[in-house]
Amino acid sequence: MLGLTKASAVLLATATLVVASPAPSPVIHLLPRQTIIPGGKPCGQNNATNRRCWKNNWNISTDYDNINPPAFNNRVYDFHITNVTNWLGPDGVRKPAMLINNQFPGPTIEADWGDYIIVNVYNDMQDNGTSIHWHGIRQYGESNQDGANGVTECPIPPGSMKTYDFHVTQYGTSWYHSHYSNQYGNGVVGPLIVRGPAAANYDIDLGPYMINDYYHETADRLHLRAELVSNGPPPDSDNILFRGKNIHPLGASRGGSYDRLTLTPGKKHLLRLINASVDNSFVISLVGHNFTVITNDLVPVNPVVRSSLFMAVGQRYDVIIEANQAVGNYWLNATLEANNNCGRSRNLFPAAIISYQGASTTALPTNRGTPRVATCNGETGFSPILTRTVPSTAFAGSAVGTLPVTLEFPNHGRGQVFEWRVKNTPINIEWDHPILEYVLENNSSWPGAANLIDVPQADQWVFWVIQNDFALPHPIHLHGHDFLTLGIGSGTFNINTMKSQLTFNNPIRRDVVQMPGNSWLVIGYKTDNPGVWLMHCHIGWHVAMGLGVQFLERKDEIKRMMPLDQLVPNCDAWRRYAKTSPYLPKMDSGLRRREGEEVEKREPAWRRIA
Repeated sequence: MLGLTKASAVLLATATLVVASPAPSPVIHLLPRQTIIPGGKPCGQNNATNRRCWKNNWNISTDYDNINPPAFNNRVYDFHITNVTNWLGPDGVRKPAMLINNQFPGPTIEADWGDYIIVNVYNDMQDNGTSIHWHGIRQYGESNQDGANGVTECPIPPGSMKTYDFHVTQYGTSWYHSHYSNQYGNGVVGPLIVRGPAAANYDIDLGPYMINDYYHETADRLHLRAELVSNGPPPDSDNILFRGKNIHPLGASRGGSYDRLTLTPGKKHLLRLINASVDNSFVISLVGHNFTVITNDLVPVNPVVRSSLFMAVGQRYDVIIEANQAVGNYWLNATLEANNNCGRSRNLFPAAIISYQGASTTALPTNRGTPRVATCNGETGFSPILTRTVPSTAFAGSAVGTLPVTLEFPNHGRGQVFEWRVKNTPINIEWDHPILEYVLENNSSWPGAANLIDVPQADQWVFWVIQNDFALPHPIHLHGHDFLTLGIGSGTFNINTMKSQLTFNNPIRRDVVQMPGNSWLVIGYKTDNPGVWLMHCHIGWHVAMGLGVQFLERKDEIKRMMPLDQLVPNCDAWRRYAKTSPYLPKMDSGLRRREGEEVEKREPAWRRIA
C-alpha cells in the first residue's frame, strides 16, 4: 500500500500535465446510434403518473441488453484528485484524505439512459496512482473503460490525466470509486445515477443516498493492521456516514452534524440507497415507514414492500418512501450485525434524520423505533421485470466451473498474515502490465498470480460454483455483467446431486451478492461482453489480501471491438513514473517505508486492487 506523505498536500500546480490516454471521439461513437429503435408502443413521457415510460418510445419492459435509446447527450465531468493532509472530516476529526474536486463524497454523476458519460480524471497527487471504476456499468464492448488498474489499464500516474468515455446502457443507481488499492477508503468515491423508467410511480426523486463506513486513520495503514493475524479481526469503523455526514461517535459536542433529508407530506419519494463502505454491511430502516423496492443494483424488479433492507458492501436499492405519517422527524437507522461477522463500528447507533416539511429543523426524533436484530444474510425474494430463463440442461459439463475460496495464514516477513485465495491463488495484479495490454500484444504469458480464467465461448451461459470454506461472508462483485444468482446454501455444493436446489427461471439478478460463510453460491451469466472482467469480494481488506479472479471473455474479439492502443500512452507514463518513485517497484512481500513512520521492514505493495 502507498501511504500519504506530508508533501502530498501540495498540488502539482507547476508540473507538466501528461495526457495519459487520448480521449475517444464522442462523435465517432454517437453517429451509429442516432437511429431510433423504439422499445415498445408509444407510451408518453416519464412523469409522476407514468414512470414506467421513457421518452415515449421506451419503457420498463424494454430489454436494455438489446435496445437502448440513442445517445442524446454527452455528460462531461472533470475530476481533480488531490491529497489533503489535514482535512477537517465530517465528524470533526482532522485526518489525511484524498478528495475529488475537494469534496466528499465526490461529485454526483448524472445521466439519462443511453447517454455517454465522459470523465476527465486528473491525478493531482504527488505519490499515488489512481484509476476510477464505474461500479455496475456493463461497459458493453468497452472493457478498456472499466477502470480496474492492473486488469484493464495501468494506474494514472501523478501529474497525468486520463479520459474515460463510456455508454450507459442500463439505468438506476450506482457509484464510482478508485480501484487503486483501498484508495476509495481515503475518499475517492461518489454516486452515479442514470435516469430512466421505473417499476412504480413516485412524485419526487430525492437523488442518491450514499451510506458508508468511515475511518479516522488512512485506509492504507488500516490495511496493514487488518492483514496481520496477530491483530485479530479487521479494525472497527470510527463512524457511519449518511451522504457524507454524521456527528462524532462520542457525541455532537465533538463535532459534525446529522444528515437531514426532507419529505413532502402526502408525496411518494424515490430514494437511491448506496452502500459505499470498505468493510461494513448493515440493515437500513426508517422508523414508522416502509420501503417499496423497485430496483436492486441496476436491475428493475417488481415492486416489493420491506420494513428494512440488508445492504452488503457495493449494493444499491432504489426505494419509494411514502410520506404518510404525522409531520415530524424520523430516524433513518443503520444497524450492524452484533457478532462482527460483517463489520463493526464505534458508532453504536448510526443514524440520520428524515424530516417532513413543516417539522422542526433542529429537533431530534424522539422515537428510536423497534430495535432491529441485524444479520449478515442478503436479501431474497426479488423478481426482475426483464426475465432471464436459463435451460437447466445448460448447467452441465464445461459450462460449470468451481471456484473454492479459502483463507491461509502464510508468514510474509513481519508475522503471519491473512491471505484469501480463489482456486488456491491469492490474486496479484501487475500495475505496469494489465491483462488488456497482454491482449494488445498477442501475449498469453501473463503470470499465474493474475488468477485469470479464459472464457472463449460466445453467447453461451457459463456458471460458477463459488465454495466459501470459511465462516465469514463475502459480498461478491462481478465487473461487466449482471449475473443470475441461481442458488445459495450451506455446506458443500455437489454438482451431480444438488442441481434441483437451483432456480433457473428468472432468479435474482444483480452485480453484488452476499455469499454467507461456510456456504456455496452458484451464479451464471451469458458470455455476451468480450473483455477482461474482475470478480472479487468487495470488502476492501479481503480483495487486498487476494480474494479475486479474472475472466478473459472472448479474447480473440477484444482487439476488434475497442482501441486497445489507447492503453499504451498511460501505461508508458506509469512505467516512467514507477522508475523514479520511492514507493515502487511493487514488492511481493515485506514492508514499504512511508514518510513519518517508524519502519522496521518494507511495506507490502502487492495485490493492490480494491
